[in-house]
Amino acid sequence: MKTIGMIGGMSWESTQSYYQAINQGVKAALGGLHSAKVCLYSVDFAEIEALQHQGRWDETAKILADAAVAVEAGGADFVLICTNTMHKVADEIQARISIPILHIADATANALLADGITKVGLIGTRFTMEQDFYKRKISDNYPIEVIVPSADDQTQIHDVIYQELCLGRINPKSREAYLTIIDKLFAQGAQAVILGCTEIALLVQQQHTQVPLYDTTQIHANSAVSLALT
Repeated sequence: MKTIGMIGGMSWESTQSYYQAINQGVKAALGGLHSAKVCLYSVDFAEIEALQHQGRWDETAKILADAAVAVEAGGADFVLICTNTMHKVADEIQARISIPILHIADATANALLADGITKVGLIGTRFTMEQDFYKRKISDNYPIEVIVPSADDQTQIHDVIYQELCLGRINPKSREAYLTIIDKLFAQGAQAVILGCTEIALLVQQQHTQVPLYDTTQIHANSAVSLALT
């Protein structure tokens, strides 16, 4: 079994979902008392969040690259960046290490392709929805069109992530707001919606809507398990 390197803490609320999903996946595959071999570096999200909103992405890249160097030194065979947004600096992180990064957008796109999805809605932080680093990773490399919510809806999604979900707060009114936005994307032709922030699945699950949802946390964890066991 390969050792999975995890750069987490962004937020720790979703990182614990990763840890659970990865270990459940290994147990399901191997049975008995098996669990995953993991080397986890958990950052202080308050530092990352402040730099994000100040546009100081180069400094976030250094923090996460240092974390990646540490998990490589700790014996990791590959790395997961346990957040969608911070894949914005994936190339800078990859440049500092010799082991591969298992990119969350690649894992998600492969799951979409396997299900025949060619047009998908994306919700996540404003950074992920507005900027191209995530959308183009999918649309430039896979036959999938990516659409995002309106500017006002993006603001609502973003604020719920940082003001509620990253703090472990689950608000039913926020769930209803998210479901309304998901329905709008479906009405615009999206065959499914990517939950493109690792905290969103804490609020919205498939049981809440008829629109197919792709939980990037679970997808990324599943891909990590598959790679670890090959």
